[in-house]
Amino acid sequence: MTVLRSITRAAGREADRYRHGNDRPLRPYLGAMGVYGAAVAALAGVGAATGRRLPDRVGPWDLAVLGVATHKLSRLISKDTVTAPLRAPFTEYEGPQGEGELSERVRGGIGPRHALGELLTCPFCLAQWVATGFAAGLVFAPRATRLAGSTFAMVAVSDALQNVYAALQRAAEG
Repeated sequence: MTVLRSITRAAGREADRYRHGNDRPLRPYLGAMGVYGAAVAALAGVGAATGRRLPDRVGPWDLAVLGVATHKLSRLISKDTVTAPLRAPFTEYEGPQGEGELSERVRGGIGPRHALGELLTCPFCLAQWVATGFAAGLVFAPRATRLAGSTFAMVAVSDALQNVYAALQRAAEG
């Protein structure tokens, strides 16, 4: 615990120098990275303990499907109207943004609430966590992971087609 406390203190000192008076939640970011690292280490430990082997490679089909699925699930969690209750403790509603998506402002100053709000509202930030979940799924439950990934990929393709259709409809009307 002493090492962790020393790291936290050092991060706090660096955060003060880094921010130049701006609100940047560096300590909570460090905490989020620690949680991510611990989760990956735990997954690796469980995999080793249960005799799971890493795939020799991720095939192009898995990469394509799970890449599209990561994009869709990241946007679904971070922007979708239906998932707003997951983000509500960390965000404030600002208004609609795009088809079925919301614009939200992150709550809190520079603490953990703010950092988690930033993670939950940023599809780019969230994608790392989602992709890691899919990668773990390929190790522990590849068939279910491919099915779930394919489902999210199908929704992403459908979304793209809906947007193309709407654009064509607008062009024909105007």
